[in-house]
Amino acid sequence: MKKIITSSKASTSFFALLFAAGLLIGAIVTFYITFQEITEMRDDVDALQSQLSNLSFIQNATYQNITIYQNSSALADIYENARESVVLVQGTTSEGVVQGSGFVYESSSRMVVITNYHVVHETSELSVTFSNGNGYSATTLGTDPYVDLAIVSVDAPSHEFKPMDVVSSSTLRVGEPVIAIGNPYGLVGSLTTGVVSALGRSIMEEDFAGGYSIANIIQTSTPINPGNSGGPLLNAVGEVVGVTTAIVSESQGLGFAVPSNSILREISALIDTGTYDGHSYLGVGGQDMNYDIAQEIGSSVTYGWRIFTVTAGGPSDGRLNADDIIIAMNDTPIRNNDDLASYLEEKTLPGHSIVITAVRGSSTIDIDIVLGTRPPPPV
Repeated sequence: MKKIITSSKASTSFFALLFAAGLLIGAIVTFYITFQEITEMRDDVDALQSQLSNLSFIQNATYQNITIYQNSSALADIYENARESVVLVQGTTSEGVVQGSGFVYESSSRMVVITNYHVVHETSELSVTFSNGNGYSATTLGTDPYVDLAIVSVDAPSHEFKPMDVVSSSTLRVGEPVIAIGNPYGLVGSLTTGVVSALGRSIMEEDFAGGYSIANIIQTSTPINPGNSGGPLLNAVGEVVGVTTAIVSESQGLGFAVPSNSILREISALIDTGTYDGHSYLGVGGQDMNYDIAQEIGSSVTYGWRIFTVTAGGPSDGRLNADDIIIAMNDTPIRNNDDLASYLEEKTLPGHSIVITAVRGSSTIDIDIVLGTRPPPPV
C-alpha cells in the first residue's frame, strides 16, 4: 500500500530544517565575531609588549648613562664645585709654623671654617688662605678635643666664602667611594680617592683628649697625609660626610675621619658657647675581650668589654665591678670598645638612663645606670 505524506507533516519538516540551519548560521557568525575579538586582543597584547620593551630599553639606557657619568666625569665636576670651599689653615706654635686644611660651612647664616682641633691647638697668628691665594686673619670660635673639631671665624669679605653641604654620615656603607680634598705637605687643593673601609672605629687621643676615645670614626682607604687634617671627606656626589683627622704611621691606605654627624650635632654649641658638653660618661676603664682573654680568666664569653677600673664617685660606682664584661647597652650588642664608645657618642647624652647587660661570673645581669658628663679635656 503506497504511503501518502500529508502537507502538515511536510511543513513541520521544513521548519525543523530551517531552525537547524539558523542554529548553524548563528554558530558560524558567533565564532567569526569571537575570532575577530580574540585577534584584536592579541594585537593589543602585542602592542603593549612592544611598549614595555621600549620602556625597558629606555630605562636601561638611563642607568647606563648614569654609570658612565659617575665613572668618567663626576670626580672632575665634584672637584670644580668643591675646590673654592677648601682652605689652608696656618698658625704659629712654640714649635714653629703648623698648617692644615679646612672648609667653609654656613651655620644659621654665619660663615665659618671647620677644621681639626689639633690644627689650631695653642696657635697664635692664625690665618686662613682661600684657593685664590687671598689670606686673612682668623680666630678660633669653639673647640672640642673629644672629637678633634674646631670652628674658626675668618675676617674676610663675604664673596670669599663658598659653603659646602654637610649631610648625615649615618647612611654611609663600607665600600662606598669617598673623596678627600686638602693641602698635604702644603700642596694646596689636592684630591685623593678611596672607599669607606670601616665604620664605627674609635681612636685614642692621648695628647688632647686625655686618653678618651674619639668615637664612631670613619676608616678610609683614601690617602691622607700631613696637611690634609681638617679637610672635607666627600661622598660620591660631593657632600661632606666627614673631616679627615688622622693616619696610622707607616701604614698604606689607612686613614681616619671624624663623621659629619659630630659636626651637625655640635656646630651650634661650638659657635655660641665655644665648647660642647654633650659627651656621655660611664666612668669605667677596661679592655676588649677575645678568645685568649676568655681562656685566661675562665670565661665563656669571647666578646664584649671587660672592666678593669670603676671611677670612685662616677656613674658606675656601686653599679659595675671590675671583671664585669659589658655585652650590650639597651639591647644593642657590644663587641668591643669601638661599639661601646660609638653607642655612647651617637645614642646617648649625659643624664640618660641606660640598661647595661653584663656577664658577672657565671651570671648575666641587667644594670640601670644614669650617665654622667665627661670631665673637661686637659688644657
